[in-house]
Amino acid sequence: MESKNPVFSRSRQQAGGWAGPAPSPDQLQNMYDAPSYAPPSRPAYRTMTLDDVVVRGFLTLGALVLAAAAAWVLNVPPMVAIGAAIVAMILGLIAAFTQSTNPALILGYAVFEGVFLGKISSVFEGAISGIVLQAVLGTAFAFGAVLTVYSLRVIRVTPKLVKYGLAAAIAAVGLVLVNVVVGLFNGVGLGLRTDSPIGWVFSIVMILIGCFFLLLDFDSIEQGVKQGAPEKFAWQCAFGLTLSLVWIYLEVLRFMSYFSNSD
Repeated sequence: MESKNPVFSRSRQQAGGWAGPAPSPDQLQNMYDAPSYAPPSRPAYRTMTLDDVVVRGFLTLGALVLAAAAAWVLNVPPMVAIGAAIVAMILGLIAAFTQSTNPALILGYAVFEGVFLGKISSVFEGAISGIVLQAVLGTAFAFGAVLTVYSLRVIRVTPKLVKYGLAAAIAAVGLVLVNVVVGLFNGVGLGLRTDSPIGWVFSIVMILIGCFFLLLDFDSIEQGVKQGAPEKFAWQCAFGLTLSLVWIYLEVLRFMSYFSNSD
């Protein structure tokens, strides 16, 4: 006998066709028992942690320091140091623009950069006793200060800050290049790298730019941990920290040399 239930009758009137049989009581119960939300599946890779960044950071900085110490002790020729600097620049550009997480590439950068730093540090130390230790302490102080400022949220990494900071960095690098070109003709360039008030101010600006890059590094690490970045991304974070610290160290070394020479 045909059912007179109006709900069942309407369920069959789907675009003039058959909508299928009505669900049984067991099927309805299963539908009610099914969870309303299924949590997303866990990623197939292990996510990055802060410990991963710390370990990779120590490895990268350790390779740089060991290479620098070896270059200092062996007193490598200036041309070897310049060649190492060129190789380090090439490897650094590749790692930066490709966002590489290749350990060999990043550790290779650290080793070649360390050879250059070891030679230039020995030259400064030969001219001004104790300046390398002062520069290392100054770099460590800058690192601690920026980390404190970032942890306390005194300065927040916002899109506007990133835009202005990158613009300042590009302008500073452009001025350095212009200074080098002009220096080929007059011997002093624009005076940006001389023991003068303009040289002091420019060095301070360059140190602050290095600190800005450290802020970006800390923010990248925090966001990577929060968003579940792959473990291998820790290598890119370690590379960024190393690059920023090298920048700050060289600028602090140069800045201190001005005042040590004037004493």
